[in-house]
Amino acid sequence: MNILLVYAHPEPQSLNGSLKDFSVKRLEAAGHDVQVSDLYAMKWKASVDAEDNLEHPIDARFEPSLSSKQAYENGSQRADIAAEQEKLRWADAVILQFPLWWFSMPAILKGWVDRVYAYGFAYGVGEHSDARWGNRYGEGTLAGKRAMLVVTTGGWESHYSPRGINGPMDDVLFPIQHGVLCYPGFDVLPPFVIYRTSRMDEDRYATVCHHLGERLDTLFSTAPIPFRQQNAGAYEIPALTLRDEFAPGESGFKVHVARE
Repeated sequence: MNILLVYAHPEPQSLNGSLKDFSVKRLEAAGHDVQVSDLYAMKWKASVDAEDNLEHPIDARFEPSLSSKQAYENGSQRADIAAEQEKLRWADAVILQFPLWWFSMPAILKGWVDRVYAYGFAYGVGEHSDARWGNRYGEGTLAGKRAMLVVTTGGWESHYSPRGINGPMDDVLFPIQHGVLCYPGFDVLPPFVIYRTSRMDEDRYATVCHHLGERLDTLFSTAPIPFRQQNAGAYEIPALTLRDEFAPGESGFKVHVARE
């Protein structure tokens, strides 16, 4: 199978760098073809601007979505954007690996999403009407592919527990897993999270690699998070609110994960 690892950490000799190398070797040893987008090494341009559309008129007002749409449709995207889109088309599974910085991904990785997820490629896809609000949340260009987060954090696991001060890890990662991954169609696997990274010795590192290896070995058999599909009947359209019969009396992120 084809696997794309999008990696965001500035130091090759970091824990993240070591885990990235471990993952590539493990996946290749299992017979997979692997590509790595090492964003810092690539000096990835994170900001969206008019230069992303090679045909954008010099004096014209810049409208990000419209410019993205025109560039994607006309084949006038910058080469770095088009190359990453081609990697996504090629991949059967995508791994996003990053340290959790201020409750989110590093800016360079967010910039990868902002630029690569062009209008017509990852959003603005499909019919938009009173009966259907586009192909998204379980449908879309990247449907049928799998995705998983590999995340490191200095916080303790208890800090991200259901009553932990940082909030549950599933809630912290919801905008990425549900928004960035489920939205364009990925089947999203439970994340692999390494806590308390400052307390890493050889024995613990070996244990982390053992468990990460198990997750990589089951990348195509692990059950995905059962996010509800937008157009499968659970949501009122076009209001896009969950119907009363699903998770009655509840609210918040958890209602968008099927438990029936």
